[in-house]
Amino acid sequence: MRPARQHAHLHAQSRLRERRERLAGEAARLMAESGIADYHQAKLKAAERLGIHDDASLPRNAEIEAALRQYQRLFGRDSAGELQRRREAALEALRFFRAFEPRLVGPVLEGTADARTPVLLHLHADDADAVHRFFVEHDIPAQPRSRRLRLDRHRDAEFPVWVFSADDLPFDVTVLPHDVLRQAPLSPVDEKPMRRASASQLRQILADAEIEGFERGFG
Repeated sequence: MRPARQHAHLHAQSRLRERRERLAGEAARLMAESGIADYHQAKLKAAERLGIHDDASLPRNAEIEAALRQYQRLFGRDSAGELQRRREAALEALRFFRAFEPRLVGPVLEGTADARTPVLLHLHADDADAVHRFFVEHDIPAQPRSRRLRLDRHRDAEFPVWVFSADDLPFDVTVLPHDVLRQAPLSPVDEKPMRRASASQLRQILADAEIEGFERGFG
């Protein structure tokens, strides 16, 4: 490649990266401030606001998630408290649902939760109605929903979801077959198997966060 063409190519690549970073930052701001939970919706709204209309400039979901983390570190004074509260509530829920081999997933685990974020749990039971009976037995007024998840690159399926509130926090519970424990469904963020946490893993996360906060206070 000739020097002039190489320079033009590098300049174009630099401008593309800059547009992607701007869009990721704006999408993260919209998610943090406007309560938009869908990454695709956030990036399209950000592109509309910034007047950027080429698809090549649209950031990947993982880029938006990274920008959201950065935004919350800089501006989310209340986010840390909301995250802590949700993680502690999630730990109690994991204990409560222990018969269904529960796992915590989503923003509460990933650290991007805010005051509007529900606690997302996966329960595992080959008899999906067993979870409904469990709610009835414990007088929990849960509302039924459904959700389509990708199990791998070639399969997706619809699964029952129950939503309810406990201690003024929203919970969103998806019921999956036992064999899904072997490999988590694919994340809508990066299309890799979702990160999941058991009760013991979440306890360790909470302990690590407490130590980090203590050290930061004396740093």
